[in-house]
Amino acid sequence: MARSAHAIVIGGGIGGLAAAAALHRRGWDVTVLERARTLEPVGAAISLAPNALRALDVLGIGEEIRDLAAWQGDGGLRTPGGRWLSRTSAETAAARFGGPLVLLPRATLVDRLAALLPPGAVRTAAAASLTDPGDGRRPARVSTGADELEAELVVGADGINSRVRSALFPDRPGPVYAGFTTWRVLIPVPGVEFASHETWGRGRIWGTHPLKDGRVYAYAAAMTPAGGRAADDEKAELLRLFGDWHDPVPAVLAAARPEDVLRHDVHHITTPLPAYHCGRVALLGDAAHAMPPTLGQGGNQAVEDAVVLAHHCDDLAAYTAARLPRTTAISRQAVQAARVNMARNPVAVAVRDTVIAALSKAGPGLLLRGFDGIADWRPPYAAGEAIER
Repeated sequence: MARSAHAIVIGGGIGGLAAAAALHRRGWDVTVLERARTLEPVGAAISLAPNALRALDVLGIGEEIRDLAAWQGDGGLRTPGGRWLSRTSAETAAARFGGPLVLLPRATLVDRLAALLPPGAVRTAAAASLTDPGDGRRPARVSTGADELEAELVVGADGINSRVRSALFPDRPGPVYAGFTTWRVLIPVPGVEFASHETWGRGRIWGTHPLKDGRVYAYAAAMTPAGGRAADDEKAELLRLFGDWHDPVPAVLAAARPEDVLRHDVHHITTPLPAYHCGRVALLGDAAHAMPPTLGQGGNQAVEDAVVLAHHCDDLAAYTAARLPRTTAISRQAVQAARVNMARNPVAVAVRDTVIAALSKAGPGLLLRGFDGIADWRPPYAAGEAIER
């Protein structure tokens, strides 16, 4: 395939921009079509494990992201009353997986990925639909309403409600509600010092993590019917659910304004797709394998997808073979993790907490085993090979 081959990426989120950057490094002419008016991401912050950071190394920004981010790992797991069930160490995690776990604003990562693309590569306010997936003899076709575009490769990175996925696999089940909703805030909380932590209650979770820029990222989750909204505002809802939990939860809630709180129901794909490609079209990220956030791997897997897709851009069947088994296994593990940390039965919660505390006392590395085979992943090629075709 000639180096001037054209790729269209539908979706300007983290996965789409990473794919565009990876393809651009391999000599492709890339166009990103994003339906929103700006690239401002949905969500507040993102946790990047060593697997995703190695993928970003391929794009040439891994070290920059590590420098921008707060190290996440020193802290642990607590009960709503404040008792520590386990303590974690950033150094222990980095030694086990060959690198740190870091946390940074999503907007920062989006900005850095977009900066890797040539001027004019990203078109916002450009809702796109796939009109022909193409095949070995003809290009794929994409319509924006105003334009009909052709490409040797189309990347569907248009999120959990992907129209590209529906066009390729119209008979496959769509995403389903995972049983819980999430809230997120990213705000300054002056005068409060704390260790990074996640707290598990009965059918509820809270996490608080400091960022390098001085702000605090907090998230919450609760088992609740789909489509719910607070009668007053979401800050008030968080106060009702978490206001009596341990410090620094009350301080974070006191510092938040109602407009700072983002709320989203969690949906995931329960029936894996038969493939992540069809014709000249490939799917990645939530469009291919949306999963619950309980392992913090949704965005990480999208970045992995991006560099693997660029590696297999001339053989999309190889891309499917490389990604479908791995992401399916991680998605199932995330669902299993949700059953544990979102448990509501009092007996199940008591057993869960006792087991975690026992494992933590037996050895700090035991609780990290759940990320073996996930965080230690390595790309199929190194940064210096990324432009070779």
